[in-house]
Amino acid sequence: MLGADAVGLVFYDPSPRAVSPRKAAELCEKLPAFLSVVALFVDPRPEDVREVLQAVPAVNCLQFHGTETPEFCRAFDRPYMKALRVRDGLDPGTEMARYPDAAAILLDSYDPERAGGTGRVFDWGLARRCVERGEQPIVLAGGLKPENVAQAIGEVRPWALDVSSGVESAAGVKSAAVLQAFLEEVYRVQFAG
Repeated sequence: MLGADAVGLVFYDPSPRAVSPRKAAELCEKLPAFLSVVALFVDPRPEDVREVLQAVPAVNCLQFHGTETPEFCRAFDRPYMKALRVRDGLDPGTEMARYPDAAAILLDSYDPERAGGTGRVFDWGLARRCVERGEQPIVLAGGLKPENVAQAIGEVRPWALDVSSGVESAAGVKSAAVLQAFLEEVYRVQFAG
């Protein structure tokens, strides 16, 4: 996977990146060892999550990108990340406190039409303040691409990065060359100091 630590599988039908549980299981059979598998959902029904977990036992972590409650997120005996879509009026500290048992908090750009994959950057200063609080690991998402990832790492110092549309040649189609350029920038910055 070109040096990535995790791969995300999207189980949200409106997304151009959506996969079925069957297709996800097939993809997971081809993944290298030690690669984490994250299953992304947006306001799923409990039975949808259970179906994915049964069909795709390789899932290590759940990512909830909708309005899921803390009780819902923790109901599946898997570590979970809670995505917060950053917008005016959002108090990230208050929202993060609602999910104290989250393995990480993912900060992403807000779009009233789409739950993610917008390709838009939000205020990284806000993300940096969340990192500085040190209460939970912060995963940075939203508009990341090879051209800005070094700046994002330098400004925010997140625990991890989540990239999707920024490494695509078309909606839902990852570009190996762009993904490689992205990861090369990540490792260049990471190992430069």
